[in-house]
Amino acid sequence: MLKLAETIFIKSAVKPEHYPEWDLHEIAFAGRSNVGKSSLINTLVERRKLVKVSKTPGRTQHINFFQTRFVDGREMGLVDLPGYGFAKVPKRVKQDWGKMIEAYLGTRVQLKALAIVMDIRRGMRDEDTQLYQALAHFGAQPILIFTKADKLTRNARTSALAKIARSTGVPPSELLVFSSLSGLGKEALWERIERTVSPTAANGAAPELDAEDRLEYAARDESDGE
Repeated sequence: MLKLAETIFIKSAVKPEHYPEWDLHEIAFAGRSNVGKSSLINTLVERRKLVKVSKTPGRTQHINFFQTRFVDGREMGLVDLPGYGFAKVPKRVKQDWGKMIEAYLGTRVQLKALAIVMDIRRGMRDEDTQLYQALAHFGAQPILIFTKADKLTRNARTSALAKIARSTGVPPSELLVFSSLSGLGKEALWERIERTVSPTAANGAAPELDAEDRLEYAARDESDGE
C-alpha cells in the first residue's frame, strides 16, 4: 500500500488557467454537500484539518488542489471539488458550480480518477448517478465511496451495498465503504487509488503558493461540518 510522507495545500482555482501547472496524475473528489467528503480526505491523508469546511453547506465555490508525497518519492495530486446538491443555494450559484466542475473534468488531462463520495444511508442520488454516467465521456475512472459506514451495522451495510449494486449495475466488490470516525475503508481506498491512479516520480518543488491563495485558504472556517 502507498505510504504517506506529507500532503500540502497548493492553491484554489476557479478557471482552468488557474490550475497548477504540473505533470502529476490527479484524483478528484466530488459529492453532495454534507456527505463527509472533507472529513474523508482529511482521514485519508492523516491531516485532521487540511481540508477546511464551512459551517454553511454549499459555501465552497473553489476547486482546491493538494499535493501528496509518498515515502518512495512519488507524488500525486488530490483535488477537492465543490459540493453539489444543497437545496438552499441560489440557482445561479448551482449553475456556476456545474460549469466549474464540467470545465475541470473536460479540460484536465492530469485527471485519472474521480471519487464520487456518498452517504451510505442515502445511496446514489440523481446528481451522483448523472456524474457517474458522465465519466465515460470525460475519460476518468470512477471510484464509488460510501461514507458514514459507522452509522450502520455490518449487516445493514451489506444490505445497502447490495441494493446500490442492483440499481447501478456496479459489482458490490467495486463499492467502497468508509468511516472517518473509525478509519474503516481507509486502506481499501488507498489500494483502489493505487490501482487506478499511478503516482508519478517527483519532478521538483511544488508550484509556489501565492500570497492570495495562502491568505484566502487560511481564513476559511475550520469547523467540521462536511
